[in-house]
Parts: sequence; structure tokens; C-alpha cells
Amino acid sequence: MNFVDSEKFSPREKAVLTYTSAIIWNSEIADDALWERLHEHFTVPELVELGFFVALTLGQQRWIKTLGIGHQQVLAETSTGIAPGFKTA
Repeated sequence: MNFVDSEKFSPREKAVLTYTSAIIWNSEIADDALWERLHEHFTVPELVELGFFVALTLGQQRWIKTLGIGHQQVLAETSTGIAPGFKTA
């Protein structure tokens, strides 16, 4: 996904997508310029919350893959989860 050059994303969205990429793929891109861009759009508490959510979600996905569990294999009869309505979509 080439969000950096895409016109579909706002500067705010591009900043947070770059932040997400730094957390997931390459921490070296979290340079002073990125932090400056992030602080133009987000408060420190918001950045902490965003970073925590990305890390938690990534960790959950890695753990699920480690267990070999597919989507909706556990508790499939429930409607709980991060994407309610998935079964009907």
C-alpha cells in the first residue's frame, strides 16, 4: 500500500500510517521529522493510545497465528469482536 503518495489520505492520516509502519516494520523511520508531523495532528496522550492500540492489535494477531486459529473459529457463535457484523457483511 503506497499511502505516502496517495491522494486518498489526509496529511493527518498519512502521519499516523507512517507511525504505524514505524511500530510494525521499521522503527528507524520514527525520526524527528515524523514526530514533528505527528505532534501537528495529535497530542501526546493520543499518540500513546494509538501506539498502544497498534502494538496490542499486532500482538494479538501474532498470537492467533501462533495458535493456528482462523478468523471466527473460536466463539464463532458470538457477535463479539473488533468488527461487529462481520458475519453478516
